[in-house]
Amino acid sequence: MSSSAVAKRYALALFEISKENKQIETVEAELRVIKKVFLDNKELGVLLETPRLTIQKKKAILKDAFANVSLPVLNTILLLTDRHRGDQIVGVVDAFIELANEEHGIADATVYSVRSLTDDEKNAVSASFSKRVGKKSLRITNVRDEDLLGGLKVHIGNRIFDGSLKGKLNRLERELVR
Repeated sequence: MSSSAVAKRYALALFEISKENKQIETVEAELRVIKKVFLDNKELGVLLETPRLTIQKKKAILKDAFANVSLPVLNTILLLTDRHRGDQIVGVVDAFIELANEEHGIADATVYSVRSLTDDEKNAVSASFSKRVGKKSLRITNVRDEDLLGGLKVHIGNRIFDGSLKGKLNRLERELVR
């Protein structure tokens, strides 16, 4: 079974439990923190993969590190560790977030702009682009990219909407070269 299929299966189980307990938002927030911890501390992932430590010691480390998370989240992480799938934790988080976004009609978007966007501008971008991708709203992450010269570049899933001045100049150059 592929890694992503494994992650999706665990995420789906955790999602169903969270939905039953009406804790989707809480679990999602906890999982985002866990993902950040794993991405910021690569040593933690290496530690879970090392054969030098027993599974009990690995689980004790995880229990200490994530003592404040809800029981379903902690149990999922411990189960992944038991089954030697600690490398799947970040994948489970990503799959869970996808399921939660689908449930709420939200999409994650990365918006590249020359300067930081205000809340009103983020809301306007969300209102405009959410309709294009068939969602209620967008959860926007704004990234400053001074190479754009002006305008916006919006990434939503595997779709890119390039309304930047740099993108327009590149398209114009390709047309003129033909």
